[in-house]
Amino acid sequence: MSLISWAYEVSRQNLSGTLPRRWAHVQGVALKARTLAAAVGDDAPLLEAAAILHDVGYAPHLATTGFHPLDGAIYLRDLDAPDRLVHLVAHHSCAVREARLRGLDGQLAAFHDEEGPVRDALWMCDLTTTPDGKPTDFASRVAEIKERYGPGDLVTAFIDSAQQDLADAISRTSSRLQAVAG
Repeated sequence: MSLISWAYEVSRQNLSGTLPRRWAHVQGVALKARTLAAAVGDDAPLLEAAAILHDVGYAPHLATTGFHPLDGAIYLRDLDAPDRLVHLVAHHSCAVREARLRGLDGQLAAFHDEEGPVRDALWMCDLTTTPDGKPTDFASRVAEIKERYGPGDLVTAFIDSAQQDLADAISRTSSRLQAVAG
């Protein structure tokens, strides 16, 4: 079984029944990953696998810390998933900033943030896809997150603090796509 097929099956098993909206989101993120394949070259399968699995830690039966990037990474590590995949899930969408706010940055530090094209593309995929799996722009996605969580929520504080880092990752990915397009 290919990495992508395996990733879809793991994600489907954990999200489709209990969290159908989250399942729709990760499918949309994976679809976006396919459109960004040129930006990551030979790592395109890894990007798509990370895209479909990035929110697996939301599955209620996997929640050990209550922080989905960390819970997803722990689960995937326990399944002996490839290290890079595990680390990409752990650090998706600037998770380190939210981990600090939650007091979980020490636990997240067990996972490496590769800070490269695949990570940037994964962040772009997530932050340009609605909760229902539809394409959107970054500004609209940030506004949706803030509205959903409200002004006093930790997630709103996180997205405010991470917004520039996320925008920069999207910009770098767009530049990489333009460079390969010639």
